[in-house]
Amino acid sequence: MIMCAMHFASESNSMHAEESAENFPVALRLLPGGIRRDLHALYAVARTIDNLGDETLGGQAARDRVAALTEFRSDLRGIWGGAPPRHPVLRDLVPTVRAHDLTVQPFEQLIEANLVDQRVTRYDTFADLIGYCRLSADPVGRLVLAVFGCESSTVAELSDRVCRALQLVEHWADVAEDRAAGRIYLPGQDMAQFGVTESDLDRPHASAALRELMRFEIDRAAALLESGAPIVGHLHGWARVAVAGYVAGGRAAVHALRRTGGDVLGCTATTSKPRTAAIALRLLVAPTRHARSDEGGGT
Repeated sequence: MIMCAMHFASESNSMHAEESAENFPVALRLLPGGIRRDLHALYAVARTIDNLGDETLGGQAARDRVAALTEFRSDLRGIWGGAPPRHPVLRDLVPTVRAHDLTVQPFEQLIEANLVDQRVTRYDTFADLIGYCRLSADPVGRLVLAVFGCESSTVAELSDRVCRALQLVEHWADVAEDRAAGRIYLPGQDMAQFGVTESDLDRPHASAALRELMRFEIDRAAALLESGAPIVGHLHGWARVAVAGYVAGGRAAVHALRRTGGDVLGCTATTSKPRTAAIALRLLVAPTRHARSDEGGGT
């Protein structure tokens, strides 16, 4: 998942390490302590779900990962069913659920996304990939909005666009890593259109065809991000600060990807924290402007 996921309070050192390493939540440390704790509780659950579904962890077979995700889902449901959860991250989640009247559905969707990862390793069309993002990305944005009490239909729709774009940006940055894990998120139809084969993803550097495809996909993710960026103008207070940080992180990541020239196999898309912070500040001042300048040259 593109959103950061911090560990629970008993692992505070690693929590801060993950927070500082993540591109998107640049504004989290500015938020009041109570909000930060709630967001950390959400991210810890999201990270745990991702870890349970990650096929590179512990050499687990797919059936073991499915069993682990299914067991975690049962434990999660106990929060709403009256059974005290066993997993530490779920115990830490309970106060956040109660404080903000969260529903189980977004968490169930995140688990389902990871179950999908156990059986689906290719996506034929961009629409198919967006369908996956509805499970893997949309719920996190909805949960963040719920913590801030911002759940209008307009804001929710814009959040979905931002979260899907962030998910796509993550996929485009991780093409080589995903290929090594046996997954390809680049839509098959797009690969065929640009003359890219699966074996092209095994090279140390991207071919000319793959670079062209990646520039197309990066531009498409950027357009989706910008279509959701007006969300910042619909928000107020700490919600506005936090979400501006996410959008800014997305813009910085797009810029970093573009600097690779599409060679996502041979180059690492590295973002600049000062740049991300500057983009967030500009968003807070004028949320519907500066998109083009944010993606321009310089660091």
